[in-house]
Amino acid sequence: MAFPILFLLFLSLPFFQLSSAKLNTDYYKTTCPDFQNIVLENVFTKQTTSPATAPGLLRLFFHDCITDGCDASILITSNAYTPHAERDADLNLSLSGDAFDVIVKIKNALELSCPGIVSCSDIVAQATRDLVKMVGGPFYPVKLGRKDSTESDAAKVDASLPTPYMSMDQIMDKFTSKGFSIKDMVSLTGAHTIGFTHCKEFIHRIYNFSSSSDSDPSMHPKLVAGLRSVCQNYTQDSSMAAFNDVRSPGKFDNAYYQNLIKGLGLLSSDSLLAVDPRTRPIVELYANDQQAFFTDFAYAMERLSLLGVRTGKKGEVRSRCDQFNSIPA
Repeated sequence: MAFPILFLLFLSLPFFQLSSAKLNTDYYKTTCPDFQNIVLENVFTKQTTSPATAPGLLRLFFHDCITDGCDASILITSNAYTPHAERDADLNLSLSGDAFDVIVKIKNALELSCPGIVSCSDIVAQATRDLVKMVGGPFYPVKLGRKDSTESDAAKVDASLPTPYMSMDQIMDKFTSKGFSIKDMVSLTGAHTIGFTHCKEFIHRIYNFSSSSDSDPSMHPKLVAGLRSVCQNYTQDSSMAAFNDVRSPGKFDNAYYQNLIKGLGLLSSDSLLAVDPRTRPIVELYANDQQAFFTDFAYAMERLSLLGVRTGKKGEVRSRCDQFNSIPA
């Protein structure tokens, strides 16, 4: 999916109070007691048959939350009343079909068990945590009680999401503007320890990089050679991709950071983390101490999951995750 040594900015206490005041981990204890089991059973089945589900949903979760809050607005399908939904923004076109599919499956099962109770945004948050844990990552509590958005606008995506082509200052601005620290940014980027990236996102690093070098000199030569082999037909097949972590692509661990130090970062934004003096000490910490990475990643994910959540009458519980309950006026 297709993307944190000093703290520059923390989420303020008022933010947490406003975002999580009505959320709690036992929100569905009486109204939908099978919620956690239904989510877990479905993500286990999906991940077992489609290993790309975990990184795909983790990326979808980040794209949803960072754009306009954790409100499942990214799940809406464009139609005559919502002609340009978030899902159709250029930066979201490569989101995993498996990620959308597992949310549909969970929602369908929950509607049979406890109709009209569980929001799509809560499903995304819970399923993401379960999948991270399933592939070896840390456990963290998920507060529940979010409502789904009643709008979805592709125009908001570019202004919120960091991209691999940005400078480190630009990427940092994307995170700090949402209230995250530089350490949060580095730890959240550790999500690249699983999953893959399409060749078009890094092809400029392995061909015609500059007038003096055909490839990015910060990349390990063997990685360049391997990527050229993998991506040789990417113009004919846009699905061509490479693993973000060449060592253990299916396991959530700290190998991503070890790779960065060795010049094995896939994206330009990955490599910048290993050289920028503001981020390199954190990369080195996580490369040497997986538990430190896990602790900080879990903390950052908890905070991310509370970003801009809607509660009460500020949202709805959709009956289908891909469409609003009523036609907009």
